[in-house]
Amino acid sequence: MLTIALVVGMLAITVACVALGERLHLPYPILMLVVSAGIAFIPGMPHLTVASEVILPLFLPPLLFATAQHTSWAVFRARWRTLVVLALGLTAVTAFVAAGAVWALVPGIGVPLALMLGAIVAPPDPIAVEAVAGPARMPRRLLTALQTEGLFNDAIAIVLFQAALGAVTRGEQLGPMIGVRFVIGAVLAVGVGFAIGWLFRMADRQVTSLAARTALGIVAPFAAYMLAEEIHASGVIAVVVTALETRRNSRPEDGELRITRTSFWNVANLLVTGLAFGLIGAELRDVITDNTDLLHLTGIGLAVAAVTIAVRLLAMVVLHVATRGSMNRAPVDWRETIVLTWCGMRGLATLALALAIPASVPPEHRTMMVVVACTVLVVTLVPTGALLPWLLRVLHLQDDGRATREAVAELSQRAQASALTALKERLPELHLPDEQKRALVKRLKHLGRDLAPFSTLTGAIPTVTGGASTENMPLPEVDPEEERMRRQRMRAARDLAVAAQTVALDAARAEVLAARSEVGIDPAAADLVLRRLDTRMMAAPPRLKAKHATKATPRARGGAEGADRH
Repeated sequence: MLTIALVVGMLAITVACVALGERLHLPYPILMLVVSAGIAFIPGMPHLTVASEVILPLFLPPLLFATAQHTSWAVFRARWRTLVVLALGLTAVTAFVAAGAVWALVPGIGVPLALMLGAIVAPPDPIAVEAVAGPARMPRRLLTALQTEGLFNDAIAIVLFQAALGAVTRGEQLGPMIGVRFVIGAVLAVGVGFAIGWLFRMADRQVTSLAARTALGIVAPFAAYMLAEEIHASGVIAVVVTALETRRNSRPEDGELRITRTSFWNVANLLVTGLAFGLIGAELRDVITDNTDLLHLTGIGLAVAAVTIAVRLLAMVVLHVATRGSMNRAPVDWRETIVLTWCGMRGLATLALALAIPASVPPEHRTMMVVVACTVLVVTLVPTGALLPWLLRVLHLQDDGRATREAVAELSQRAQASALTALKERLPELHLPDEQKRALVKRLKHLGRDLAPFSTLTGAIPTVTGGASTENMPLPEVDPEEERMRRQRMRAARDLAVAAQTVALDAARAEVLAARSEVGIDPAAADLVLRRLDTRMMAAPPRLKAKHATKATPRARGGAEGADRH
């Protein structure tokens, strides 16, 4: 019961830190870490203890899944150089260089233990970057580069950690087999991700309950992670591939489901991120109170942090040269090089790996490794995260939203064109007066404007009416049967009009889903337009939504299939 109370209390503190962060213009994860660390030092305050072996399986799957759904396969195709240089090369080089620094600074530590510590401090944390860089108004191009890096670097760090751990506990040899092991684990993980994505798609098409389909999206990342780890593959890569596949297979008519899942993951991401950073802050109490030589060990940690920052700066220069001539290059100049270097924040993976150091490691070395890891974590997270908005302002790199507005405007026009084409194909089949048909076409000609960033969107589908107003006019006596037939004809005409708009909006959503899988399209802009279309569609009468939810024009179906092919 005490553990449950501590978790609930930490979640409540997370909400308070979010509100305080909005007032102070500070990232709430940084506030959560500082506040939880301060609370942990209150005399008599119980300590929330989580077993090290459950930290990664508990926190990584949902957070990686939520982050990966903000991107697409097209982004990885466009930024494969960034992925190779940062996610794979930089993480491995940082681990080995940091290990060399530790080996030189700590007498008698040995290469395996040094490499284990290097792997712990090597990977920047995708959750920290997402939570800190997003609210700081970082340009989308740079944020996408950081997200691409952060989704995969934990995988190679975990492989290096496990290889070094095997050398320490079982006497295994360190050598080229580490790379072979990573490649095999990555291939298996990709297979697991595609398999879980396919099963998710099949199950999602069979289940009709909105709550059950939302719950299915919660189960998927944990299933992918655990299955991959069970066959000694990379759980991180499996979760990312699963997220990309489930997002790619989204259908135009799943608007209500998309809104529900997005709302859930926004809340879950906030609370789980707060809990994770709160746990990091609570662990700092043990690091500080259980060490008598803290000053010396902190000095080693500062040296290792300086080495990791220097290696990252060098990697950004290499990336700048390697991507020269590419349309999706990042960084493009020295300012962006500084920002991408600045955002090498360590977080949850570093903490979890540090806590996973086995008791068989000599106590003095284990203590040193935990203190160094926490020092690197704090140095790369707290000051950098807190000062990131200031740095972006000084370098004049804060996003003014222009690129997003232009992308949204372009996608809105594409959605409008598809909607009009689908409507005009359907109009000859409708037994409606010409005046109402013209009104339908005219209304959809304003769709692009309604989806624009600065429009006022009510989400309502206006009622189609015709003729002069009869308000305050005396009602003539009519035959009840004729009145009933007249009302029936009016309902039928309205239903036909709404059904036609439903088909048109399905075509618009199919176009946006297909565009989301194209190289050069910002997934965030596509998601914004898609959410507005989904919101507009949800305002349709419930019985018509149920009747036409699974119906789409050939163009809409072709758009959805095109999204699958991409």
